[in-house]
Amino acid sequence: MTAKSLFDKLWNRHVVVPETTDAPAVLYIDLHLIHEVTSPQAFSVLEERDLPVRRPDLTKATLDHSTPTLKAGTDGRLPYATAQAEKQVERLIANTQKHGIELFGLGDPRRGIVHVIGPEMGLTQPGKTIVCGDSHTSTHGAFGALAFGIGTTEVGHVLATQCILQRKPKSMRVTVNGTLPEGSSAKDMALAIIAQIGADGGQGYALEFAGSAVRALTMEGRMTLCNMAIEAGARVGLVAPDETTFAWLKGRDRVPADWAAAMADWQTLPTEDGAAFDKEAVLDGGAITPMITYGVSPDAAAPVGGSLPSTDSDAARHANDYMQFAEDRPFTEQAVDRVFIGSCTNSRLEDLRAAAAVMRGRSVASGVTALIVPGSEAIRRDAEAEGLDRVFLDAGAEWREPGCSMCIGMNGDIGQPGELVVSTSNRNFIGRQGKGVRTVLAGPATAAASAIAGHIADPRDYPSLAREPEHV
Repeated sequence: MTAKSLFDKLWNRHVVVPETTDAPAVLYIDLHLIHEVTSPQAFSVLEERDLPVRRPDLTKATLDHSTPTLKAGTDGRLPYATAQAEKQVERLIANTQKHGIELFGLGDPRRGIVHVIGPEMGLTQPGKTIVCGDSHTSTHGAFGALAFGIGTTEVGHVLATQCILQRKPKSMRVTVNGTLPEGSSAKDMALAIIAQIGADGGQGYALEFAGSAVRALTMEGRMTLCNMAIEAGARVGLVAPDETTFAWLKGRDRVPADWAAAMADWQTLPTEDGAAFDKEAVLDGGAITPMITYGVSPDAAAPVGGSLPSTDSDAARHANDYMQFAEDRPFTEQAVDRVFIGSCTNSRLEDLRAAAAVMRGRSVASGVTALIVPGSEAIRRDAEAEGLDRVFLDAGAEWREPGCSMCIGMNGDIGQPGELVVSTSNRNFIGRQGKGVRTVLAGPATAAASAIAGHIADPRDYPSLAREPEHV
């Protein structure tokens, strides 16, 4: 029998109608996640056609993109950035009530960024198909799930049918061997991969991340890695489930009641020896140092201790003109205006601990605004229980309420024209964090070090000043 990859197994399990030359396959969807931005139009189509939601029990909703990260005012009202943002929230609340969909809404202790709360509640599980009207749905692939973002029209299709039309992509394995050096993180690994294969290197492929360096990552790290798969052009990023996966999921609220049966099934999912991939890429994990981006695409990435590479392409010159980095000068000479630590890429407890280890006992540089935004209410509570909020506040950073925040800037958390932001989010496109804002992507420790230094900084130059608390 032909050896099968994790991706092949996931795809084959969910085909309702096979793909043909003339038509894509019909795939069954196990979990549909929705939020306030891409769902209103889809619900409007259902209303126009008088259609119900096919499986409200397999549809889960949260509020994250447009919700303010500032607390409500004395009048009890949240400070929405725009009337449209508030209307989006109100419409999702109304739509979920009408169709009997579970909503983790305002005031719910489970609310948070959609790609954070799915895993932490145990909704995200190995073997599932998961979709959401958000490109970074690839995050859930860290658990061995076939997860990808869909458009607004497709959101409507899944709401109405619990299925989706898809052409099967090719498969690509990215193997990271060795051991990440001290001070390097999953975000650095992701940027190194994208720098090597390019922003379109995964286009048309489902990426499976493998190798000893990947296996050594925590689940938080694996989620960061799969989150960034879309930035390499792929819609799908996967890590095969293993004991790390099972230990992380065990005991969570929404995992299967028959844990033994679930485990037995999940253990059959990993790629078999000899399985063929259409494309392969290999990296040396031991050579990955803290990384940053210097252009306007995530593949314009290099070690933080480096300098702007020389190039003759029109696109690179345009990016250089926008970013205003000096050629052949160290990145670490570049002054920073803002730092954002958060997003579905790097807002989990592990990320906040890494940032706090750098900030503890130090102060944010004069003139720098540092925004720390936990990914969920649960993460906020856990961080505060450990005193991480106090570390950030004592350093002069802002500790906010959960939400997508400055990743996409739909809730008013944006930079000002010309400012340079070191951000732990996933995209450094022009205008992503505000008109004229220059974005540098980095890991949490690098972002924290840059806030302290007042310029782009190597986190290895800022060792922890106090022993980390012991975590049970």
